[in-house]
Amino acid sequence: MNDIQNQDDLYLLVDEFYKKLLADDTISYIFTDVVKIKLEEHLPILVTFWSQAILGTGGYTNNLTQIHLDVNAKEYLSPELFKIWLHHFYSSVDENFKGEKAEQIKTQALSIATIMQIKIAQQN
Repeated sequence: MNDIQNQDDLYLLVDEFYKKLLADDTISYIFTDVVKIKLEEHLPILVTFWSQAILGTGGYTNNLTQIHLDVNAKEYLSPELFKIWLHHFYSSVDENFKGEKAEQIKTQALSIATIMQIKIAQQN
C-alpha cells in the first residue's frame, strides 16, 4: 500500500471518506439536510485544503473555523459527531494508504477536530 503522494491520492481519500459519511445516518444529515453540500463542488475544495496541509501546495483560502462555526449555528456539532467524522476519516486513510503522510493527515484531522470542538464550546 502506498503513502499519500499527490492530489489524485487526496481526491481518492476524500471521495472514499464522503461515501462513508453519506452512508452513515448518524452524521449524513449534516451534509444532506443542514449544509446541503454539492459533492462535485465540495470535493475539490477539500482536496485543495488537504493538499495545502499535507503536501504544502497552497491554494486554500477559506476560513475553516468560521465555516464550521456557521454550520454549528444551524445544527449543533456535538463531540459525538466529531468522533464519527474521525472514525470514518481514519478508516478511509487506513484502507487506502500507509506511510508518513497517511499518519500526518490523521494527526492533522485529530488536531482540526479538537480545535473545532473547543471553538464550538466557546460559541455555545
